Amino acid sequence: MNNPPKGNNLRLGRRSLPGQVYLITTCTAHRQPYFNNFWVGRGVVAALREVEDATTLAFVVMPDHLHWLMILHDNASLARTVQFLKTRSARNVKCLATCDGVWQRGFHDRALRRDDDVVAAARYIVANPLRAGLVENVGEYALWDAIYF
Repeated sequence: MNNPPKGNNLRLGRRSLPGQVYLITTCTAHRQPYFNNFWVGRGVVAALREVEDATTLAFVVMPDHLHWLMILHDNASLARTVQFLKTRSARNVKCLATCDGVWQRGFHDRALRRDDDVVAAARYIVANPLRAGLVENVGEYALWDAIYF
């Protein structure tokens, strides 16, 4: 039996719903820890600030992946919005230009339901560096932001 690539499965059932809160996770190519370098990570933060098709609620740029909590705007495509972010951030960190690029193809998305606690999701996101053992206090990690704190 021939199984399709995992990335294809990520797209199954994906919908772009205006006003929907999404939790996006995307990884670097080959899980390379590009964002251990503060200035490279700031390139991703700058790209997040340039996204016009979504409102960012919270994010954390980890060494090899990104968690992004956002609200998709009207007439916006989730896939195109994430692609814009990945393209813009790759340009911002062009010093990493390799044949594989900065990001893996695809991304994982989770649409939060109305009964989901968005603030709890934001707290979970910004606490990632703490859980990963990168810092002892979330305030020590510079590559995150949230509108709730």
